[in-house]
Amino acid sequence: MTDIKELLLSRIRDVADHPEPGVMFKDITPLLADPAAFTALTDALAEIAANTGATKIVGLEARGFILGAPVAVRAGLGFIPVRKAGKLPGATLSQAYDLEYGSAEIEVHAEDLAVGDRVLVIDDVLATGGTAEASIHLIRRAGADVAGLAVLMELGFLGGRARLEPSLAGAPLEALLAV
Repeated sequence: MTDIKELLLSRIRDVADHPEPGVMFKDITPLLADPAAFTALTDALAEIAANTGATKIVGLEARGFILGAPVAVRAGLGFIPVRKAGKLPGATLSQAYDLEYGSAEIEVHAEDLAVGDRVLVIDDVLATGGTAEASIHLIRRAGADVAGLAVLMELGFLGGRARLEPSLAGAPLEALLAV
């Protein structure tokens, strides 16, 4: 696992003062552009999916789509996008959540999740955990079980893990990298 961590870390670029002064943005586009690193990431996340007994993958908009879709294909599972409110056609379930300044809302197609589904949530970064927590509530409201949450990297200093542990109710939270 050390080799994959080194590979992934070597392909993540720090961008100072983005999107605002004082923020060190972790840019994953070099990782996505490197077929070996992207394949290693996909394989590692697909292994987590297998270990959790997931039957479906939920990807959180937008980078969770980029990571979650190939994981679903690799693991032989269905992929379900969780989108910002108003982006999905048809009947949806929605969940509001608080941001640092204001609030936001995410949605999923109501018919894409069902009782008996075990859902692994995938995203690129775990920061404060607000979007992930809202997705967990959506999954459960649809009648499905949460198999876990998997992210490329966790920004531990923002406290997302502590926020999510009660909502995860024992389901694993796997971060390939801790920053």
